[in-house]
Amino acid sequence: MVPVNDNATLLWGMTSRERVRRIAAARGLAFEDTAISGAAILVDLRHAFDPAWIPWLQNRPGTVVTRDGVPVLAHVSQEDRAETTIAMASALSPPSGLEIVPAERDEGIFNEALRKRERPFVERLVPENIAAIERASYVGAYKGVTDVLTKYLWPEWAFVLTRLAARLGITPNGITAIGSVLCIVATIAFWHGWFWSGLATGLVFMVLDTVDGKLARCTITSSKLGNAWDHGVDLVHPPFWWWAWAAGCAPYGRPLADATFWAVMAAMLFGYVAQRAIEGAFIVRFGMHIHVWRRFDSWFRLFTARRNPNMVILFALLLVGRPEWGIVGVAVWTMLSLVIHLVRLMQALASARAGDRLSSWLA
Repeated sequence: MVPVNDNATLLWGMTSRERVRRIAAARGLAFEDTAISGAAILVDLRHAFDPAWIPWLQNRPGTVVTRDGVPVLAHVSQEDRAETTIAMASALSPPSGLEIVPAERDEGIFNEALRKRERPFVERLVPENIAAIERASYVGAYKGVTDVLTKYLWPEWAFVLTRLAARLGITPNGITAIGSVLCIVATIAFWHGWFWSGLATGLVFMVLDTVDGKLARCTITSSKLGNAWDHGVDLVHPPFWWWAWAAGCAPYGRPLADATFWAVMAAMLFGYVAQRAIEGAFIVRFGMHIHVWRRFDSWFRLFTARRNPNMVILFALLLVGRPEWGIVGVAVWTMLSLVIHLVRLMQALASARAGDRLSSWLA
């Protein structure tokens, strides 16, 4: 990846050159000056762009991405580098013979990692555009298919916290560490029947669980450790929350009968593990998440029995003073969600056996 021009304007606390260097490193690309020969992706540092453009552009040699007719990104051969570099440095039209892709085009591109079709941003990086570019960068880092709370309730809260963390120099792993402590505190509160305190603590943790990933993507600081830590906490803690909640019903004054307690625990543990297994099997078999296969699957992901929708059930029943009904409701919803996921997997397998090539409705 070869930088063209320069820019001292800071974005998420980084210069344009440093940001592009991190993007290159994340893609395993060398970040070199124009003296290096061979094919390259040229980058105009006077613009900021969504990192999603780079993997898309890597597979399209001979392509130039423009903004307002000016070349900003270009995957070019050695033969085309000099002329394209001059055009980029002087804000001229791209040389002929290359495929021109305006960043403003409506159809956008499909981002498999974030499960959405998007129109990645490309904007002039000047001080007056920083606020808009940071918001576009944050929105670009957001998953398109996720649960109802993450999608609609706290995007603005998480954006403010992400921007604050970047300004203060707090790392994504630092956010994950704070969230991990709060996760444990919420578990202890549930166990003792302190449900409102646990819900408040859990809410902060759930928001921070969004912030750490967005901060890593916006500042281009994702790491294997951070990814494993964040996803590890996400994967492991929900069953402990449900167990603690069920146990906490007794000190709260609404104990579950022994048979009901163990039936709830068995249903929730089995349902949770089985749903995760189905999701993994779908990825292995079809190379995509089950939640992006058809429009129904993306819609159902808003409410399926994951942590956040389950917390809505617990909150609603706690409002009427019946936390034990809440945990039973979560168990029932977990099993219903499992049945729906199993049916969808069977339908996908049947379609594949019939000769259909499965693809995401977002692609």
